Amino acid sequence: MSKLRTRGHKVILARSAGGDAGITVILFLLGAFMFFPMYFNIMQSLKPLDELFRQPPRLYAVHPTFSNYKDLFILMNTSWVPFSRYIFNTVYISVVGTFGHLMLASVAAYALAKIKFPGRNLIFMTIRTSLMFNATVTAITSFLIMSAFHWLDSYWAIVVPQWGATLGLYLMKNFMEENIQDGILESARLDGASEFRIYWEIAMPMVKPAWLTLVIYSFKDMWNQGSSTYIFSEQYKTFNYAISQIAAGGIIRAGASAAATVIGMAVPILVFVINQAQVIETMGSSGMKD
Repeated sequence: MSKLRTRGHKVILARSAGGDAGITVILFLLGAFMFFPMYFNIMQSLKPLDELFRQPPRLYAVHPTFSNYKDLFILMNTSWVPFSRYIFNTVYISVVGTFGHLMLASVAAYALAKIKFPGRNLIFMTIRTSLMFNATVTAITSFLIMSAFHWLDSYWAIVVPQWGATLGLYLMKNFMEENIQDGILESARLDGASEFRIYWEIAMPMVKPAWLTLVIYSFKDMWNQGSSTYIFSEQYKTFNYAISQIAAGGIIRAGASAAATVIGMAVPILVFVINQAQVIETMGSSGMKD
């Protein structure tokens, strides 16, 4: 009988040391490959103009400088509206859009997955079918709906469509069906718990990996919103729109544009890293039995 390999008094997979080293090298190379675009953007933001347009481009800044961030700050103070307004708009629609999408998607998913009522299969089939349609296909219909509700040129024109996005509902419904046992819910009902209390205090903690993943993707999509078809006023436009305006200034603003790009990508990356750790921890504990 082969001897079990242990590490820290814990039994580990029966792989050779060479196999572990090979997997580590492969994962390191994949991680470096994924990190490279972020690294390159950071280096671009630290390069003076003469290095930004050097051919072939260097992968590092020979004379690193923070002048690009200083130029960005100057441009921020001379924009049509305060630059902080663009940041506020992006943060606002990202938080409100993500929260609303999470709540509506999870409530609807719970009802479809765990409450038996006539027509629920037809409703879910309709939701599943809607995933086949690209936003471009429904653009005219969406515009007419926004106009009818007087939501054009307001935050609601960006936030409300995100609330009704069906992909999150589809994922949450499938996850709830597979990970929440009906017996647990029935026990809570027999104890007199209301349906909303069961959803909030029992179902949601049990599907934490699903809604954390939903938060990551929803926040990323909302943060990356650019110039919307439904927004006309400068005071409602987003940070990505401001970046595109800076980039449109030509070569002289290339450094400031690179700095703005780094700032723009920092927040969703931070949200992803924080929530990813929680998802992995929850996934690891979800298979434990009392």
